[in-house]
Amino acid sequence: MRIGELASRTGVTTKTIRFWESSGLLADPARTSSGYRDYGPDVIDRLEFIRHAQTAGLTLEEIRQVLAISDGGRPPCEHVGELIRRHLVDLDQRIRELADTRRRLRHLAKRAVEQDPAACERYCSILQPTGANS
Repeated sequence: MRIGELASRTGVTTKTIRFWESSGLLADPARTSSGYRDYGPDVIDRLEFIRHAQTAGLTLEEIRQVLAISDGGRPPCEHVGELIRRHLVDLDQRIRELADTRRRLRHLAKRAVEQDPAACERYCSILQPTGANS
């Protein structure tokens, strides 16, 4: 099947398919006598896997690793499990950081409501540490 048909069957744009091909996530497809890409039906499963892996937060490099393990004939699930565990640890850390940022912003929002615009000093008194006069 040609790239346009593959794109419409999978919901992946032709530009993305070409990019994933150039990135090594997809093997170079056969070519028709007129030079068009000619994909086999197995590429549909691979494209769907790549999309699902991305929605799980895996990077293209991590997806490439998983595909290489699978292409090598080994089951990649143990590796995928480790990747997911690492992503969860990172996500938990980001959530803690975002919660801290939310607390700071709430405090600053309260200061902003209480701020007399005429008393605004330097860049912005709201953002200055409490008691900062310099």
